[in-house]
Amino acid sequence: MKYYAYEEFTKDTRNLIKEVQSFQAQAIIGIARGGLTLAHAMAEGLAIREVQTLRTELYDGEQKRKKIRVFESVALQDVQRVLVVDDIADSGETLKVVMQHLEAKYPQVLLKSATLFYKKSSVYEPHFWCNEAKEWIDFFWERDFSLSPL
Repeated sequence: MKYYAYEEFTKDTRNLIKEVQSFQAQAIIGIARGGLTLAHAMAEGLAIREVQTLRTELYDGEQKRKKIRVFESVALQDVQRVLVVDDIADSGETLKVVMQHLEAKYPQVLLKSATLFYKKSSVYEPHFWCNEAKEWIDFFWERDFSLSPL
């Protein structure tokens, strides 16, 4: 297991901001929950005020569903380029379904994805990513703010 500290997040997010800058996104969609911290930081760095979110469910407790459910209320009528962010493309199932869902609902919008980590075995490769995940990533926001003992 790799602990991913705030200092690493800061460095990687700055690098990701530089990498996606040329895309000129007009809005950011953060996938809840893992993508919300990154979405906020990238929105600040890119000076984007249009930040939206959607949520997915792949598990009921420890039981994996047959199909991912997407819960969203995004509105993309007035934008042409949107960056969709999440913390990691692990299996890639969530990001793949989210991108397909948004592309079908908003065919007029150019969508690109960005993550902090990408696992080579993922079924979906983000357009932009920082690190290859070779082990379980323990993000600082999962550990540092938990009220449960470690």
